[in-house]
Amino acid sequence: MTDGTRPEQSQPDAPGHTGRSAVVVGGGLAGITAALALADAGVRVTLLEGRPRLGGLAFSFQRGELTVDNGQHVYLRCCTAYRWFLDRIEGTALAPLQDRLDVPVLDAMKPEGRRLGRLRRDPLPVPLHLGRSLATYPHLSLAERARVGRAALALQGLDLADPTLDSQDFGSWLAMHGQSARAVEALWDLVGVATLNAVAGDASLGLAAMVFKTGLLSDPGAADIGWAHVPLGELHDRLARKALDSAGVRTEVRTRATSVSMNENGRWSVQVPGETLETDAVVLAVPQRETHDLLPAGALDAPERLLEIGTAPILNVHVVYDRQVLTKPFFAALGTPVQWVFDRTDASGLKDGQYLALSQSAAQDDIDAPVAELRERYLPELERLLPASRDAEVRDFFVTRERTATFAPTPGVGRLRPGARTKSPGLYLAGAWTATGWPATMESAVRSGVSAADAALAALGRPRPRHLFEFEEAA
Repeated sequence: MTDGTRPEQSQPDAPGHTGRSAVVVGGGLAGITAALALADAGVRVTLLEGRPRLGGLAFSFQRGELTVDNGQHVYLRCCTAYRWFLDRIEGTALAPLQDRLDVPVLDAMKPEGRRLGRLRRDPLPVPLHLGRSLATYPHLSLAERARVGRAALALQGLDLADPTLDSQDFGSWLAMHGQSARAVEALWDLVGVATLNAVAGDASLGLAAMVFKTGLLSDPGAADIGWAHVPLGELHDRLARKALDSAGVRTEVRTRATSVSMNENGRWSVQVPGETLETDAVVLAVPQRETHDLLPAGALDAPERLLEIGTAPILNVHVVYDRQVLTKPFFAALGTPVQWVFDRTDASGLKDGQYLALSQSAAQDDIDAPVAELRERYLPELERLLPASRDAEVRDFFVTRERTATFAPTPGVGRLRPGARTKSPGLYLAGAWTATGWPATMESAVRSGVSAADAALAALGRPRPRHLFEFEEAA
């Protein structure tokens, strides 16, 4: 990059460009989405990312010959925005969905041979699609299964637009609706911890109700699970960058914005080391604390609220064995610290043996534990769950830690999450932590990028790209 000030409009217009420009700060899923949406509408876009790669917190790195994802990320069929994103970057085939929801659940406290239960759906209307699975779910008693059904019906009756839901915690609501501690562990938290990154007692009822109503009670196939069968970097960095390049976006990595300010002429200046970018619109698609530091005075009525949005950690434990110890692509576990285990052998490029990744959400107790301590804790648990691992050699054991992986979905967080528009004309916010109605997921990130682009395009007088909003109609 060159020194000095570069008015973005001084660059030659690419075919289809209108002379209007935007700078997107942050190259995670929210920023990539906003940049693509703006460019598709004919806006000239510069995307700035401080890291050497795109993808935000859903990325890959090399460890010897392994290509490792920093954490296991999944999406559901109801995640229509993320599915649009995959289509837009031509990555859908690399992250396929299950034909039908099917989650193996192993209970480590039961005798071997009696540990397996399954959560799966039948091709029936809601709520009958889960009826047989719940009726035969071995990890709950008959009475607990009946009470789960009644709680699900009560949950279905909640109005997600009711703001009072956000002030209540999901655990108390479950207890009021007859859910035992075992039911919370074996069903509600099994799903909720993985999607909300919090146990029921720490989660907003509003966000929890959104997850369960949308994922399990909206459409028979809504909860079918999809995940990348290639490294995340292949999707969120290589293919995303290819799509950005094709759309005419100028992408600058290793480039961090240091200040954002409005000029006297109503345009914006974005300062980066050695250069000032002048532009018509700015999208801040960075974490809430970084957003707070970049916000100009008056952009939000109470910017300090951004600092009140807490964060929650996710720990990922990675184990490479000298042989196959798991025959399923993934499973969830009960009666053990282990939560969800995925086979990442093929995706990582491992040629011999098997590579398992343990995704540990709401990991406050483990996030700072030494690797040796985590090894002593988790390898015996895997031996309990996977008998074939008892005779296997552990070739590698390592952990990845995301201490601020998501915003904490605590009761009351809804009032802290800002929308896409600010009080400063031409400045917009994006990120999974903004007011998308979703918890901190890839879906929320993409939706936030769409909302920010939509607001910017309206202000710039540009028509919205029709294909961008098709997912909203399907949602």
